[in-house]
Amino acid sequence: MVKLNQETIDLLNEKYLQYNAPFFIGTDPVSIPHRFTRKEDIEISGFMTATLSWGNRRSILNDANRLMQMMDYAPGDFILGASEAELKPLGSFYHRTFNGDDCLFFIRSLKNIYLNHKGLEAVLTTEPDLKTGISAFKKIFQETEHLTRSEKHIADPQNGSSAKRILMFLRWMVRNDGRGVDFGLWKNINPAQLFIPIDVHSGSIARDLGLLKRTTNDWKAVEELTAILRQLDPEDPVKYDFALFGLGVFER
Repeated sequence: MVKLNQETIDLLNEKYLQYNAPFFIGTDPVSIPHRFTRKEDIEISGFMTATLSWGNRRSILNDANRLMQMMDYAPGDFILGASEAELKPLGSFYHRTFNGDDCLFFIRSLKNIYLNHKGLEAVLTTEPDLKTGISAFKKIFQETEHLTRSEKHIADPQNGSSAKRILMFLRWMVRNDGRGVDFGLWKNINPAQLFIPIDVHSGSIARDLGLLKRTTNDWKAVEELTAILRQLDPEDPVKYDFALFGLGVFER
């Protein structure tokens, strides 16, 4: 187990406090679900935004906003009530490799989850082990008819994926420290159970600080880094996502 020096611990705690603040929201994908107040709207807008969260941050925000506009800024009602005619324009949506077919598949799968599986919270928090839970979620998500190519947009840690986007979404929904960034809507899972989302920025900083030895950003790296962060805060290890991401994006 890595032995952390006090300087690194102090830096992580300082940057967690610095970046876990309302000013962070405006430039981050979490700003999209912050536009809503209803639980279902926050969940669905957050899930769809997290799904689009790779590539240029400005492009992510622009495309997520465009998607919300296409859903009449009422994602919960749209998911459950949109007619085929109302769904048709989403066939032209795209963000990088996420195209209209993928978007329509996601909309119909979310409808199935809310109508037949009691919603995203019920499906994603049934297993005490999130690795198993995310894999089970993918199976349910694929119940509706879809193209095989669309499956790549739902990660499966059982196959080694870091599942960065869904872990980020879980952070948004589960953590509740009263600092105004994460929502803390979901009570069936404890923040202590969360795993750290790793992207190119946070992974690079974690290696620079000696927190992560594994060179590939895969599920084993997620487990390795989360285990180290649990030494610092066993009850809320993922709070250090703010520190690693902030150092990587804003201070690199």
